[in-house]
Order: sequence, then C-alpha cells, then structure tokens
Amino acid sequence: MTLNARFDRLHLRSRAQPATPWEERQDRLQRLRQLLLRHRDDIAAAISSDFGNRSQHETQFLEVFTSLQAIDHALAHGKHWMQPQIRPTAIWFKPAGNRLLPQPLGVVGIVTPWNYPLLLTIGPLACALAAGNLAMIKLSENTPAFSELFDRLIRQSFSDDEITVVNGDVDVAREFCSLAFDHLIFTGSTAVGREVMRIASERLTPVTLELGGKSPAIITADADFGHAVARIISGKLLNAGQTCIAPDYLLLPQGRERDFIEAARAVVARMHPALNDERLAIDDYTSIVNERHFTRLQALLDDARERGAIVEQLTTHTPHPSTRLLPPMALTQVAPDARILQEEIFGPLLPLVTYENLDEAIAFVNARPRPLALYVFARSEAAIDQVLLQTVAGGVTVNDTLLHIAQENLPFGGVGASGMGAYHGEEGFRRFSHMKPVFTQSRLNVMRLFNPPYGRLFSLLMKFLIR
Repeated sequence: MTLNARFDRLHLRSRAQPATPWEERQDRLQRLRQLLLRHRDDIAAAISSDFGNRSQHETQFLEVFTSLQAIDHALAHGKHWMQPQIRPTAIWFKPAGNRLLPQPLGVVGIVTPWNYPLLLTIGPLACALAAGNLAMIKLSENTPAFSELFDRLIRQSFSDDEITVVNGDVDVAREFCSLAFDHLIFTGSTAVGREVMRIASERLTPVTLELGGKSPAIITADADFGHAVARIISGKLLNAGQTCIAPDYLLLPQGRERDFIEAARAVVARMHPALNDERLAIDDYTSIVNERHFTRLQALLDDARERGAIVEQLTTHTPHPSTRLLPPMALTQVAPDARILQEEIFGPLLPLVTYENLDEAIAFVNARPRPLALYVFARSEAAIDQVLLQTVAGGVTVNDTLLHIAQENLPFGGVGASGMGAYHGEEGFRRFSHMKPVFTQSRLNVMRLFNPPYGRLFSLLMKFLIR
C-alpha cells in the first residue's frame, strides 16, 4: 500500500469521527501501555542491536520507564483535559458565555530520530492519542531492528486506520513530510528540521520541531564542585552523549580545568570500571550508533587538536572503530572557531571553556543560538536567578542535568534554532488539539442596540464605549 493510501485511511476515519470519546482514547493508550510492558525486553535488545551495544539498563530506564510515565500521565488526566474551559465574557455581551472546546486535529505525523527511538515515538504519540487523534509514524532508518519490531508490534495492537508505522530511507521521509497531516512533529537536527519545515509549508501543515544545538552547563564559583562534576558527567555519558539535551560544553571558573578533569576521571572510573580494565565486559557504556557518526566525532577531535586543543582522556580505554566504542574525553584550550565549539557534538566529548566572572559566562551563551537545554550549578540563589533571567533556553535543570525532560507537568521544547513548539503532558494534549472558541448568545441581549438605522442612542453608546 502506498504512503498516500495509508494516509487516506487515517484521514477518512478522522473526518468520519471528529469527536473521539474518552473511552476510545483510553483504550488506545492502554493498548500502547500493554505493548510496551509485554515487549520491553525485545525492544531493549533491538535497540542494542542497532547501536552495536546499548546498555539495556539505560533503555529500560530512559526509554521504557519514561514512555510508560507519559502514557500513565495521559491516562490519569486526559479526561479532565478534554473538558470545555469556561472563559470570561466581557460585560457588554453578558449574559452570553464563552468557552474553549478541545477537539482532535485529525491525523498527526510523527518523525522519530534514532538516538531514543522508543521514547521519542511514544512521547508525542501518547499526547496525540490523548487528544483523540490518529497517528502515522516515520521511524529512523538508522535503527532498522527497532523499526521493524515496532512496526510489527503496532500492527498486532492497532488497526491501520488508528496508527500506522512507516519505514524507509530519506526519500520516504521526504514523501512522508509532504502528506497533508493536521500536525507534524519532527525530532532531529536543526539542518533536517529546516527541510522538514520547508516541505510541510507546501501544504501549510503546522509543525512542531524538536531540534538540538549546543546545550551549555555552567558551574558557578560557589557551586558544590564535586556534585556538579558527577552530574555533568552522568548527563554527558548517558547513551554515550547521543542525547539532544546532553551537556554540550562546560563553562567553569578560570583555573578549575585540572580540578574538573581529575574529578571527572574518578566519576567515570566509578560509573564505568570496564573503561579502565580490559578484563571487564563493557555492558553499560553505549557505542556510537554507526560508522558515519563515529567518523564525524573523530573528525571533531582532529580539528580541535589541529587548532591547539588539548584532549584529556578520562579513561585508559582507547577508541575502537570496529565496535564504535568512543571513550569519554574532555578538551581544554579549545579555539573559538574549532568545529567542536560550533557544531552539536552528540557524543562523549566535552569542551571546557573558562570564564572570569558569571557575566562573561552568560555573554558566551547569549552570543550563540538559543540552546535546547541549559544547566546551572550554584548554591547562590542570586547566581541561579541571574542565569535564569539573563539567558533563554528551551528548558533548564538547576543543580543537575537532563531531568527537566522527565517532568510530565512541564512542557518540553526548544526556542529559536533549537526548535518551535512544545509537548509533554497537558501542553502536548493542547499541541495536538484545536482549542475551538465558542460564544453562546443569550436570548436576552443588547445586540439590537447596535443595528442600523443608527440614531441618537447609538451615538451616545459610542461616546460611552470609545473613550
């Protein structure tokens, strides 16, 4: 069946049933939940196969648990989100009433990246289903084992006029984005996001773009330094740095580079002992997803070295091209024009940039495109407030990393080059709903006073109203 034919089945059903009752939405969410619970080990194994090695513990925590959290939140609150919202009515129109009536948009297109293929499918899908929509999903060609498995599982649990999964290469992705979706959400790189938006604009399809960029971490002078190092390294090394909100570079007070490197080595040794002992199996450290990305990261390192950077190994393990294992490294004395300070890294490499005062660190962040995430470590509330008020980022975690994405009561999204629009929880429900404004006139009203012929009473009313 062609993409157009598959889309048409969803589109026809969405138009035949513009109001989806809660019981049907609830049933779809529950079926999705059962799918994950029954096949979570198969899913983790498939994702590990796609990466070469992906910690199954990380997959269970970062993808399965967080996906279930999103579904459970929608199940707990979706019926309430569906209720009409009463809005105030201006005094001159009373006793009429205003309300917002949430309605499903219809068919939502979801384009999923390879780095968290389950979570970044289920997250928007749970919101779309809670809002009463049908969905068509394009999975990444870089995760073929997961994509084939997920397609099969969806077919077992859903009819093809509820949810349908599409697999294929870049040409298939372009055709997918050209379909007449009622909303299209894309998660991926800024460069590809521009192309998605251009294609979608041909049909005036509204888009949500969850992109990336260079998310900074700032350690202030009064921060708990040991805690900051531990949490930054933890956030950086999950999925071997292949996380859109991973700390991309670190701003720290001048003179603390060596302190950071020594502390980071101790943290890595504790978290990943196999990276310092070849006798141990490397189970919980993820490989780079494919040869192209491994080569890209090596090129970033080579470019930084050529421009004078010092690369600090944080383990005794060396890069293994055959397994695509790239151990964590920190970089000091990085030239401002080095590619590693210009491009999103998406790997276990961390440039260290020093500053003399917090104003200088904030200026460094603000001189660059708006980041998807920002992390600030400080004891001083004044320092935290200064960073929060004087920078703009898609989301912030204070004194930790990554965790704002796990809050279903907070929207997740970017700003500027890091994206547009947000979802998660109630914001996701509204993202995939049309909040239809409804004005209900009362039998008793004053509108007849505003009809022609306009006489002296109308003139007096205008003098009273327009002042």
